[in-house]
Amino acid sequence: MIMVQIVILMTSAALIVIGLYSAIFIDNIIKKIIGISFIEEGVNLFIVTLGYKAGGVVPILMPGMDPAWFAANAAAPLPFGLVLTSIVIGASTLAVMLALVMVLYRRYHTLSTKVMLADTSKREEYDE
Repeated sequence: MIMVQIVILMTSAALIVIGLYSAIFIDNIIKKIIGISFIEEGVNLFIVTLGYKAGGVVPILMPGMDPAWFAANAAAPLPFGLVLTSIVIGASTLAVMLALVMVLYRRYHTLSTKVMLADTSKREEYDE
């Protein structure tokens, strides 16, 4: 079971690296947002992997369960709660980012960050 966790941790690291690469080096703003989403999902996968317990049970104490056995075999509930919260926050943040991209596209008629930043520097020269 340790091998499965190592593979999942490597997958998590790959998602984070791919996301960082696209967020830093790719010019298209939509692809940058997709990269940020990759980073978020990589971190979520990492947190879930840390909370996983081989042979563990759902962390809900049912009537008739021995508390000592439950404490020894229950998975940690905190990582799963954090990931659930992160998913909800990530979905709303993604919606806001995409709405901002729509506004930027209407204003600049491009999705290239270089063009947007170049247009901003030209506008500042005219303001002076």
